Amino acid sequence: MITLDGCRTMARYNAWQNDNLYGAASMLDDAARRASRGAFFGSIHATLNHILWADRMWLSRFGRCEAPGGGIAGSVSLVAEWEGLCAARREMDALMVDWADALAPEDLAGDLVWYSGATGREMNRPRALCVLHMFNHQAHHRGQVHAMLTAAGAVPGPTDLVFAPGEVVGA
Repeated sequence: MITLDGCRTMARYNAWQNDNLYGAASMLDDAARRASRGAFFGSIHATLNHILWADRMWLSRFGRCEAPGGGIAGSVSLVAEWEGLCAARREMDALMVDWADALAPEDLAGDLVWYSGATGREMNRPRALCVLHMFNHQAHHRGQVHAMLTAAGAVPGPTDLVFAPGEVVGA
């Protein structure tokens, strides 16, 4: 499944990639970031909001922060202004790295029980699977953002984990 070291690496990878994508998105004007580009959540801005919302939701389930409101439908408008979204992302990335650094083996053991608004029912899954899902969800939607940025003419940096700086992968 996922290990403590894997969580720490993925939290740092998440922060590195968010810096990468937010940096590229910052080269675009607000209209370009908000333009509908055919992705599941429409725009770059909306998709980045959704990723932040989901990270908050998962970390709340892991007992690290308050759950965001609005449900999945409202996730796309979590933070309206670009500068505020950038600041909220940096704060969440720092929180996620701190959370990962503080994890103990028991934090990945057992099951997590929560009410899922997406399914409309209570869920019960292995905690380690839920952590792995959180990191997978980020990567999935960051891939969508990367495609939208590229189509908009922005040039994000490398995204491959194996090319991450040593402080990300512990090399």
